[in-house]
Amino acid sequence: MTDHFQQDPPSELTTGDFSDAPEPFRLFAEWLKDAEAKEINDPNAMAIASVDETGMPDVRMVLLKGFDETGFVFYTNFQSKKGRELCVSRKAALLFHWKTLRRQIRIRGAVEIVTDAEADAYFASRARASRIGAWASQQSRPLEGRFALEKAIAEYGLKFGLGEVPRPPHWSGFRIVPLAIEFWHDRPFRLHDRIEFERAAVGSDWVKTRLYP
Repeated sequence: MTDHFQQDPPSELTTGDFSDAPEPFRLFAEWLKDAEAKEINDPNAMAIASVDETGMPDVRMVLLKGFDETGFVFYTNFQSKKGRELCVSRKAALLFHWKTLRRQIRIRGAVEIVTDAEADAYFASRARASRIGAWASQQSRPLEGRFALEKAIAEYGLKFGLGEVPRPPHWSGFRIVPLAIEFWHDRPFRLHDRIEFERAAVGSDWVKTRLYP
């Protein structure tokens, strides 16, 4: 699982014609490295779209915390709106947009829950204050005032004292398992390059298609 994004120089896939890439995961890794080198804030930021029980779509920004050929991982409170929606629908779409690089990547696929071992390891790597915040925040639900949140943080801080802060049972990670990944690169006069990789099912071969801009 890739979790530490290093600033490496662009590869031949990103400096040449990226449409030559035979599969999407290596190309994604190269574009992410380029973004880390050039984007000022949060190169791993991504929008994630879900739908509620009525089919109404919803979207918000989260941070990619790991990826490999099994999918793209982020962590959240499962009692939040996005957590509840993703647990029910088990489908999602992602969007990475790097304005400095004039690139974007769209991903659609199925949603899986990461293993307890993965969630425990990532939770343990977070700052202590963030771990306490995960207990204190009733994410997405009405908050009567800022003081109520600060009080909850103080109470959980006292509860855990100087010891370890365990992972809350309602806090874990989602893995978006892609069935379609589209790479978009800006070109003059809106004649952009668009390459889409699709597969019928996980484990199937990728089919690459060039799309009209």
